[in-house]
Amino acid sequence: MSAHVEVMDLVAQMKSAEQPFVLATVVRTVSVTAAKAGAKAIIRPDGTIVAGWIGGGCARGAVLKAAREALLDGKPRMVSVQPENLLAELGVKPGDDREGIRFASNLCPSRGTMDIFVEPVLPHPSLVILGASPVAMSLAAQARQLGYHVTLAAPAADIAAEPDADVIIDGFTPSYLNDTRRFVVVSTQGKGDEVALRAALAIKAEYHAFVGSRRKMAALRKKLVAGGSEAAAVDCVKAPAGLDLGAITPEEIAMSILAEITVERRRGQRTANPSRS
Repeated sequence: MSAHVEVMDLVAQMKSAEQPFVLATVVRTVSVTAAKAGAKAIIRPDGTIVAGWIGGGCARGAVLKAAREALLDGKPRMVSVQPENLLAELGVKPGDDREGIRFASNLCPSRGTMDIFVEPVLPHPSLVILGASPVAMSLAAQARQLGYHVTLAAPAADIAAEPDADVIIDGFTPSYLNDTRRFVVVSTQGKGDEVALRAALAIKAEYHAFVGSRRKMAALRKKLVAGGSEAAAVDCVKAPAGLDLGAITPEEIAMSILAEITVERRRGQRTANPSRS
Protein backbone atom coordinates (compact mmCIF):
# COMPACT_ATOMS: atom_id res chain seq x y z
CA MET A 1 0.00 0.00 0.00
CA SER A 2 1.39 3.44 -0.95
CA ALA A 3 1.93 6.23 1.58
CA HIS A 4 -0.71 8.29 -0.24
CA VAL A 5 -3.32 5.54 0.22
CA GLU A 6 -2.35 5.13 3.88
CA VAL A 7 -2.82 8.87 4.49
CA MET A 8 -6.22 8.92 2.83
CA ASP A 9 -7.28 5.82 4.78
CA LEU A 10 -6.41 7.61 8.02
CA VAL A 11 -8.24 10.74 6.81
CA ALA A 12 -11.39 8.65 6.42
CA GLN A 13 -10.93 7.09 9.87
CA MET A 14 -10.38 10.43 11.60
CA LYS A 15 -13.37 12.00 9.85
CA SER A 16 -15.53 9.09 10.96
CA ALA A 17 -14.27 9.49 14.54
CA GLU A 18 -15.07 13.24 14.43
CA GLN A 19 -11.44 14.17 15.18
CA PRO A 20 -10.01 17.57 14.14
CA PHE A 21 -6.92 17.60 11.93
CA VAL A 22 -5.25 19.35 9.01
CA LEU A 23 -4.53 17.75 5.65
CA ALA A 24 -1.46 19.41 4.13
CA THR A 25 -0.82 18.78 0.44
CA VAL A 26 2.17 19.84 -1.65
CA VAL A 27 0.62 21.29 -4.80
CA ARG A 28 3.70 22.67 -6.57
CA THR A 29 7.48 22.43 -6.38
CA VAL A 30 10.20 24.29 -8.26
CA SER A 31 13.84 23.22 -8.43
CA VAL A 32 15.14 20.73 -5.87
CA THR A 33 12.81 19.96 -2.94
CA ALA A 34 12.60 17.07 -0.51
CA ALA A 35 8.90 16.45 -1.15
CA LYS A 36 7.21 16.49 -4.53
CA ALA A 37 3.79 17.63 -5.72
CA GLY A 38 1.08 15.33 -4.38
CA ALA A 39 2.83 14.58 -1.08
CA LYS A 40 0.42 14.73 1.85
CA ALA A 41 0.57 14.83 5.63
CA ILE A 42 -1.99 14.71 8.44
CA ILE A 43 -1.37 17.16 11.28
CA ARG A 44 -3.12 16.99 14.65
CA PRO A 45 -4.02 20.12 16.67
CA ASP A 46 -0.91 19.61 18.86
CA GLY A 47 1.32 19.89 15.79
CA THR A 48 2.07 16.18 15.52
CA ILE A 49 2.37 14.81 11.98
CA VAL A 50 0.70 11.42 12.36
CA ALA A 51 0.93 10.24 8.76
CA GLY A 52 2.57 11.27 5.51
CA TRP A 53 5.45 13.63 4.80
CA ILE A 54 5.78 17.05 3.20
CA GLY A 55 9.51 17.57 3.52
CA GLY A 56 11.94 18.44 6.29
CA GLY A 57 12.50 21.52 8.38
CA CYS A 58 12.55 23.83 5.36
CA ALA A 59 8.76 23.87 5.23
CA ARG A 60 7.73 22.29 8.51
CA GLY A 61 7.63 25.39 10.72
CA ALA A 62 5.57 27.46 8.29
CA VAL A 63 3.14 24.63 7.62
CA LEU A 64 2.61 23.84 11.30
CA LYS A 65 1.95 27.51 12.05
CA ALA A 66 -0.58 27.67 9.21
CA ALA A 67 -2.16 24.42 10.44
CA ARG A 68 -2.70 25.82 13.95
CA GLU A 69 -4.31 28.96 12.50
CA ALA A 70 -6.50 26.93 10.13
CA LEU A 71 -7.83 24.82 12.97
CA LEU A 72 -8.73 27.97 14.90
CA ASP A 73 -10.64 29.78 12.16
CA GLY A 74 -11.69 26.80 10.03
CA LYS A 75 -10.31 28.35 6.83
CA PRO A 76 -7.86 26.72 4.41
CA ARG A 77 -4.75 28.57 3.31
CA MET A 78 -1.84 28.31 0.90
CA VAL A 79 1.76 28.45 2.12
CA SER A 80 4.55 29.24 -0.34
CA VAL A 81 8.06 28.41 0.91
CA GLN A 82 10.69 30.11 -1.26
CA PRO A 83 14.32 31.19 -1.00
CA GLU A 84 14.78 34.76 0.20
CA ASN A 85 16.03 36.09 -3.15
CA LEU A 86 12.80 34.99 -4.84
CA LEU A 87 10.71 36.52 -2.07
CA ALA A 88 12.60 39.77 -2.59
CA GLU A 89 11.86 39.66 -6.32
CA LEU A 90 8.16 39.31 -5.48
CA GLY A 91 8.40 42.21 -3.05
CA VAL A 92 7.28 40.17 -0.05
CA LYS A 93 8.85 39.21 3.29
CA PRO A 94 8.51 35.96 5.24
CA GLY A 95 5.15 35.99 7.01
CA ASP A 96 3.46 38.27 4.47
CA ASP A 97 0.07 37.37 3.00
CA ARG A 98 -0.81 38.26 -0.54
CA GLU A 99 -3.98 37.22 -2.36
CA GLY A 100 -4.52 34.31 0.00
CA ILE A 101 -0.94 33.07 -0.03
CA ARG A 102 1.27 33.04 3.08
CA PHE A 103 4.95 33.39 2.20
CA ALA A 104 7.76 31.74 4.15
CA SER A 105 11.52 31.60 3.68
CA ASN A 106 13.35 28.46 2.63
CA LEU A 107 16.75 28.61 4.31
CA CYS A 108 17.75 25.07 3.32
CA PRO A 109 20.68 24.51 0.92
CA SER A 110 18.29 23.13 -1.74
CA ARG A 111 16.79 26.63 -2.15
CA GLY A 112 13.75 25.15 -3.85
CA THR A 113 10.15 26.37 -3.80
CA MET A 114 7.19 24.48 -2.35
CA ASP A 115 3.55 25.51 -2.33
CA ILE A 116 1.50 23.65 0.30
CA PHE A 117 -2.30 23.72 0.62
CA VAL A 118 -3.35 23.54 4.27
CA GLU A 119 -6.91 22.29 4.72
CA PRO A 120 -8.56 22.06 8.18
CA VAL A 121 -10.94 19.15 8.69
CA LEU A 122 -13.13 19.88 11.69
CA PRO A 123 -15.73 17.72 13.44
CA HIS A 124 -19.36 18.48 12.74
CA PRO A 125 -20.87 20.93 15.23
CA SER A 126 -22.46 19.03 18.09
CA LEU A 127 -26.11 19.34 19.09
CA VAL A 128 -26.92 17.73 22.44
CA ILE A 129 -30.63 17.22 23.04
CA LEU A 130 -31.85 16.24 26.50
CA GLY A 131 -35.33 14.75 26.38
CA ALA A 132 -37.44 12.67 24.03
CA SER A 133 -40.44 14.95 23.48
CA PRO A 134 -41.92 15.38 19.99
CA VAL A 135 -39.92 18.61 19.66
CA ALA A 136 -36.72 16.77 20.64
CA MET A 137 -37.32 14.04 18.06
CA SER A 138 -38.03 16.53 15.29
CA LEU A 139 -35.06 18.66 16.32
CA ALA A 140 -32.73 15.66 16.05
CA ALA A 141 -33.96 14.74 12.57
CA GLN A 142 -33.76 18.28 11.21
CA ALA A 143 -30.34 18.91 12.76
CA ARG A 144 -28.79 15.87 11.13
CA GLN A 145 -29.97 17.13 7.74
CA LEU A 146 -28.08 20.36 8.45
CA GLY A 147 -24.84 18.54 9.25
CA TYR A 148 -24.89 18.44 13.05
CA HIS A 149 -23.57 15.52 15.06
CA VAL A 150 -26.60 14.80 17.23
CA THR A 151 -26.56 13.26 20.70
CA LEU A 152 -29.97 12.56 22.22
CA ALA A 153 -30.02 11.81 25.95
CA ALA A 154 -33.18 10.65 27.71
CA PRO A 155 -34.36 7.77 29.88
CA ALA A 156 -34.96 4.78 27.62
CA ALA A 157 -38.51 4.47 28.96
CA ASP A 158 -39.31 7.94 27.59
CA ILE A 159 -38.20 7.15 24.04
CA ALA A 160 -41.24 5.95 22.12
CA ALA A 161 -39.58 5.64 18.70
CA GLU A 162 -36.02 5.32 17.42
CA PRO A 163 -34.53 8.83 17.29
CA ASP A 164 -32.69 10.03 14.21
CA ALA A 165 -29.48 10.70 16.12
CA ASP A 166 -25.81 9.77 15.91
CA VAL A 167 -25.63 8.84 19.59
CA ILE A 168 -28.47 7.82 21.91
CA ILE A 169 -27.90 7.91 25.67
CA ASP A 170 -30.07 6.26 28.33
CA GLY A 171 -30.48 9.04 30.89
CA PHE A 172 -29.56 12.70 30.93
CA THR A 173 -25.77 12.44 31.27
CA PRO A 174 -23.82 11.96 28.02
CA SER A 175 -20.69 9.94 28.76
CA TYR A 176 -18.66 11.40 25.89
CA LEU A 177 -19.04 14.45 23.67
CA ASN A 178 -16.96 15.49 20.67
CA ASP A 179 -14.47 18.29 21.24
CA THR A 180 -16.11 20.77 18.88
CA ARG A 181 -18.59 23.64 18.83
CA ARG A 182 -21.49 22.53 20.98
CA PHE A 183 -25.15 23.52 21.40
CA VAL A 184 -27.45 22.12 24.09
CA VAL A 185 -31.25 22.01 24.11
CA VAL A 186 -33.43 20.66 26.92
CA SER A 187 -36.73 19.44 25.52
CA THR A 188 -38.12 17.25 28.28
CA GLN A 189 -41.48 19.06 28.43
CA GLY A 190 -42.42 17.96 31.93
CA LYS A 191 -40.47 14.68 32.13
CA GLY A 192 -37.44 15.38 34.29
CA ASP A 193 -37.08 19.08 33.53
CA GLU A 194 -34.98 19.94 36.58
CA VAL A 195 -32.68 16.93 36.31
CA ALA A 196 -32.13 17.53 32.62
CA LEU A 197 -31.39 21.22 33.14
CA ARG A 198 -28.80 20.41 35.80
CA ALA A 199 -27.15 17.99 33.37
CA ALA A 200 -27.28 20.59 30.59
CA LEU A 201 -25.60 23.23 32.74
CA ALA A 202 -22.70 20.83 33.33
CA ILE A 203 -22.03 20.68 29.58
CA LYS A 204 -19.72 23.34 28.18
CA ALA A 205 -21.49 24.85 25.18
CA GLU A 206 -22.00 28.05 23.21
CA TYR A 207 -25.77 27.82 23.57
CA HIS A 208 -28.11 26.42 26.20
CA ALA A 209 -31.87 26.51 25.70
CA PHE A 210 -35.00 25.15 27.32
CA VAL A 211 -38.21 24.28 25.48
CA GLY A 212 -40.69 25.81 27.87
CA SER A 213 -42.25 29.10 28.87
CA ARG A 214 -40.52 31.93 30.72
CA ARG A 215 -42.82 31.32 33.69
CA LYS A 216 -41.86 27.66 33.84
CA MET A 217 -38.17 28.48 33.55
CA ALA A 218 -38.49 31.07 36.32
CA ALA A 219 -39.94 28.42 38.64
CA LEU A 220 -37.20 25.95 37.70
CA ARG A 221 -34.55 28.62 38.20
CA LYS A 222 -35.45 28.89 41.90
CA LYS A 223 -35.06 25.13 42.33
CA LEU A 224 -31.80 25.00 40.37
CA VAL A 225 -30.18 27.85 42.31
CA ALA A 226 -31.43 26.45 45.62
CA GLY A 227 -29.85 23.14 44.63
CA GLY A 228 -26.44 24.70 44.02
CA SER A 229 -26.47 25.74 40.38
CA GLU A 230 -24.83 29.08 39.64
CA ALA A 231 -27.44 31.77 39.08
CA ALA A 232 -25.42 33.34 36.26
CA ALA A 233 -25.24 30.04 34.39
CA VAL A 234 -28.97 29.43 34.81
CA ASP A 235 -29.73 32.92 33.54
CA CYS A 236 -27.82 32.17 30.34
CA VAL A 237 -30.30 29.44 29.42
CA LYS A 238 -32.53 30.72 26.61
CA ALA A 239 -36.19 30.12 27.46
CA PRO A 240 -38.29 29.66 25.52
CA ALA A 241 -35.90 28.12 23.03
CA GLY A 242 -35.93 29.33 19.45
CA LEU A 243 -36.66 32.44 17.46
CA ASP A 244 -40.15 33.89 17.73
CA LEU A 245 -41.55 32.66 14.42
CA GLY A 246 -45.04 31.99 15.70
CA ALA A 247 -44.25 28.26 15.69
CA ILE A 248 -47.00 25.89 16.88
CA THR A 249 -46.24 22.32 15.80
CA PRO A 250 -43.24 20.33 17.10
CA GLU A 251 -41.66 20.53 13.65
CA GLU A 252 -42.06 24.31 13.53
CA ILE A 253 -40.68 24.73 17.05
CA ALA A 254 -37.69 22.56 16.15
CA MET A 255 -37.12 24.68 13.05
CA SER A 256 -37.21 27.88 15.13
CA ILE A 257 -34.62 26.44 17.52
CA LEU A 258 -32.31 25.46 14.67
CA ALA A 259 -32.73 28.93 13.20
CA GLU A 260 -31.60 30.44 16.50
CA ILE A 261 -28.66 28.03 16.73
CA THR A 262 -27.68 28.94 13.18
CA VAL A 263 -27.54 32.61 14.18
CA GLU A 264 -25.19 31.69 17.04
CA ARG A 265 -23.12 29.33 14.91
CA ARG A 266 -22.60 31.83 12.08
CA ARG A 267 -22.05 34.87 14.26
CA GLY A 268 -18.95 36.66 13.01
CA GLN A 269 -18.67 34.39 9.96
CA ARG A 270 -21.16 36.08 7.65
CA THR A 271 -19.76 37.90 4.64
CA ALA A 272 -21.38 40.14 2.12
CA ASN A 273 -23.50 38.26 -0.39
CA PRO A 274 -23.78 40.12 -3.71
CA SER A 275 -27.08 38.40 -4.49
CA ARG A 276 -28.65 40.03 -1.41
CA SER A 277 -27.27 43.50 -1.88
